[in-house]
Amino acid sequence: MYGSTRRIIAVALASATLVASCGSNGHGNGQGDEGVTHVGGSLLDGQLATIGTSVLTAADRTNLAYMREEERLAHDVYVALGERWGLRTFENIARAEATHTTAVKTLLDRYGITDPVGTNAPGVFTDQELQALYTSLTAQGSASLTEALRVGALIEELDIADLQARRSAAADVQLVFDNLERGSRNHLRAFNRQLTNNGLTYRPTHISQADFDSIVNSPTERGGSAG
Repeated sequence: MYGSTRRIIAVALASATLVASCGSNGHGNGQGDEGVTHVGGSLLDGQLATIGTSVLTAADRTNLAYMREEERLAHDVYVALGERWGLRTFENIARAEATHTTAVKTLLDRYGITDPVGTNAPGVFTDQELQALYTSLTAQGSASLTEALRVGALIEELDIADLQARRSAAADVQLVFDNLERGSRNHLRAFNRQLTNNGLTYRPTHISQADFDSIVNSPTERGGSAG
């Protein structure tokens, strides 16, 4: 490895010791010191039970199927980059993303919507735009650890933008989306912290600079169904 990459790994590993192993908070949800955020478990199940179901629009149904795969894309990219670079941050956030995509799957099952994931292997997506994005991001993130961290930040800001664009009048859907967005804000903070610790500046492309600055300059969020 070149000297700059060794330095990035050293600083990132030092920061990664602060990232919790995503343990339970007693409700099947967990949140690490750097904002690694689980969504789901018994707390979310209980909240959904009190809300009851809604009549979904066609857009709601399409959006749920899309977000199921987008959250899985985050998981699969982080697994691939974790294996490439051996950085615990990717491993920890990948475990959290597994709970995110499972939370959306809960809503698919709740409304009898076909799961686009089905029996697809890791890295295989029904939505071809997401398939192309997975291929592009894993290639970018495999080029260097710096690019891998930038890919992490990009995925999280994209997730925030897509969740905001898919807001729903259905209370149970929006409950899950709100928790997913909170998790993405926390994960964006974590990736940006890694970049900043290495003297690198991230420029957002899917949310405004003002929104990005507001997120990364504010504390880790807690509450909701995310611990």
